[in-house]
Amino acid sequence: MRDAAAGREDARAIGDELTMHYAELNQTWSELTGPGAPFEIDEIEVRGARIRSFKNAPPNVRAIWLSTAAFAQRDYLVYGDERITYAQAHAQVAAISNWILSQGVKPGDRIAIAMRNYPEWMLIYWAGACLGVAVVGMNAWWTTPEMAYGFNDARPRIVFADAERIARIQEQPDMLGAAKLVAVRVDSLPARAVAWADVIGHGGALPDVAVEPDADMCIFYTSGTTGFPKGAQLTHRGCVSNLMNMMFSGQAHTLATQRATGVVPDPAVTPPIPVTLITTPLFHVTANNCAAYATTAGGGKMVLMYRWDAGEALRLVERERISSVSGVPVMARELVTHPDFAKHDTSSLLSVGGGGAQLQPDLVAKIDDTVATARPNTGYGMTETCGIITSISGDFFVHKPASCGRAMPTFEVKVVNDDGEVQPPGLPGELWVKGAPVIKGYINRPDATADSITDGWLHTGDVAYLDDEGFIFLVDRKKDMVLRGGENIYCAEVEAVLYQYDAVAECSVFGVPDDRLGEEVGAAVVARAGETLDVAALRAHCATLVARHKIPRYIWILDTSIPRNASGKFLKRELRETLQLSDAS
Repeated sequence: MRDAAAGREDARAIGDELTMHYAELNQTWSELTGPGAPFEIDEIEVRGARIRSFKNAPPNVRAIWLSTAAFAQRDYLVYGDERITYAQAHAQVAAISNWILSQGVKPGDRIAIAMRNYPEWMLIYWAGACLGVAVVGMNAWWTTPEMAYGFNDARPRIVFADAERIARIQEQPDMLGAAKLVAVRVDSLPARAVAWADVIGHGGALPDVAVEPDADMCIFYTSGTTGFPKGAQLTHRGCVSNLMNMMFSGQAHTLATQRATGVVPDPAVTPPIPVTLITTPLFHVTANNCAAYATTAGGGKMVLMYRWDAGEALRLVERERISSVSGVPVMARELVTHPDFAKHDTSSLLSVGGGGAQLQPDLVAKIDDTVATARPNTGYGMTETCGIITSISGDFFVHKPASCGRAMPTFEVKVVNDDGEVQPPGLPGELWVKGAPVIKGYINRPDATADSITDGWLHTGDVAYLDDEGFIFLVDRKKDMVLRGGENIYCAEVEAVLYQYDAVAECSVFGVPDDRLGEEVGAAVVARAGETLDVAALRAHCATLVARHKIPRYIWILDTSIPRNASGKFLKRELRETLQLSDAS
């Protein structure tokens, strides 16, 4: 088999002949999804809508976890000097499951995880999956008021929390309600909390529980335009479908490229076991539903970081022989541009990229040029689709670096204008998608569910267009939000916080382009008559109410009213165009 660098040069030499790649992709796509094929597509009815689904999909996430018992002696979770094998993980998942049931928790109930990316996160998650108990992924960056909102909204029966989150809980202990608290990685056990050692010491075989495909697998929070986060209901069917979509994408792109270039793998060479560096929070679909699911299902090793640091990531790539680094684009950029990159052995890397935001075209080329053994990849998706909607990698990504790829087999897609009319290729509009991965809805928010999903079609809020080959190109976001390093920050939420500051008369929050994070939060603020505004005091006020990443980096204090349209709405685009970064505080 020729090396990756040679294949890369071949791909560039092909140039316009890459049309052959797309013909091969079409053929491969049809073969993999046709009757009797491993990714055969079936049409079923779920919640009153006809949707696409994989005919051969496992019935639930429990089945995926059970299948990994075959990898017993392999390393599964690595954190610092700690290592947990698959056998150890299965024993602990069984113990956690038995302890959860001993607390009177039933299928359909909820448990919450409020902690960093510790190994315990994944063990608790798989226990919930095996019991048909929905796992609520609490945003570890939330402040005390935000955590209180989440607990009140989700009403978990049990909360598993680390020392940092317990400190916030203790600021407002009643936020737990009737939930039982399990303390993970604490120096001293809080009053009335259960020790983690007692949970994993419960023992016993994994309980035999029937789990329905459309039961809630997890509740992940995504910010709402009203300023309140929404708890999205990701089902077992949706999470399984996302895993199969990723497996399909890998096979389809690889086979199509091999057919088009004539690069045939040596059958005597065993494919490497996946080793993934988990760089983003497990309470997001990027790390959990995409990276963790794919690595676990393949019997691979997950390497967890305490926090992102490109230098530490390079050391881990060399030490653990990492094959895949997936995070938000800024992480890939910092990795390949790190001054110590050439000093580390990165020859194990096969894939560098991620999701959470579009990889800039220059970054696609930079990855392809810098990492000799790896190819760039990305996936576009949402919490509301349990993970990816599209995927693109290798030669296809290098050739179409501005695209996020084709929609995966379980999705129907359409681009509609404001009148609901379907747009032809090349014309932008809001992207709507329909299929098995689309969420059930939002807990306690029937209004938000009805606004977001119509007859099974999810309104993504993203403006996009399709090209003639079915590749999707994202243009803008219809929803009013800032995408900072893969984190959705809705302007209304930050504006609501700013308005709680007595001296603020008007404010408008918007995204400011940033080379490192994609966007930063900017705010234009007008003081009440007779009042003065202090930027440091404004930021300190925000810090008591929202997570740090939501605090405006750029603040403009205006001496005139914010421009409005005829209906009285602020003209944010006009505002952004007139403000200069040099004038911001």
